[in-house]
Amino acid sequence: MYQEERLLSILDFLKKNNRISVEQICSLFNISRDTARRDLVKLEEENRIVRTRGGAILPSIHKEIKSYSNRLKTVSEEKKSIGKKAASLIYSGDRVILDASTTVQSCAENMDDMDCTIITNSINQAEILSSNSNLNIQLLGGTLEKEHRYLYGSSVVEKLSEYNVDKAFIGVVGISEKGLTIAHEEDGVVKRKMMQQAKQVIVLADNTKLGNTDFFRFADLQSIDLLITDKTPSQSFRKLLSKNNVELLTTDHTDNGDD
Repeated sequence: MYQEERLLSILDFLKKNNRISVEQICSLFNISRDTARRDLVKLEEENRIVRTRGGAILPSIHKEIKSYSNRLKTVSEEKKSIGKKAASLIYSGDRVILDASTTVQSCAENMDDMDCTIITNSINQAEILSSNSNLNIQLLGGTLEKEHRYLYGSSVVEKLSEYNVDKAFIGVVGISEKGLTIAHEEDGVVKRKMMQQAKQVIVLADNTKLGNTDFFRFADLQSIDLLITDKTPSQSFRKLLSKNNVELLTTDHTDNGDD
């Protein structure tokens, strides 16, 4: 087998198994340890792997988090359906926290004009809801994150500690066995406090977020009461939710039975 063929086979193995050792390469291709190491050096030079002690892994792929305005341009029908479902869970008299995610903004856009209190750190959410004459809006003051249009910092967290609310609607970049994750730590710290102040924590996440893990973990799965998503997740993901006592609500109206 030529080296290029081996390199392609090593990459295929990594895609399926996440990790490969020098011993496995030697066994799979009946080559010496020196040859196996040369193969790994070649792949590393081409930026196709990351060498580890005794083997290799695939390089991490991090999605760029677009600015809030750019994300709004691509708000999907899935997010809109999730937002509509979430808004249907808000009732007159409720005290509700809305975070600064675009999926939660879809919830704000679908809210009825009713007598309830909304607490948010999102400039966009406050602006959208300001046209509803019956809503009481509490905009949390702090440092403005200009690109993503949310307020953060110790003053936001301290003010949140004064509120006790019925529901908190939270968006994520990833939700997996590692918990709820987000790209920016300062955003995650605020979300964590929002969740702590709510009787019911409702996470809004389209199917692309399920199983993903991003940079900063701000909560574990046991902190969630309800997940609203657009498609019925895989059986393994549903088992993960069940294990952590998370209720599931989907907008696709499909059966939540076995795959």
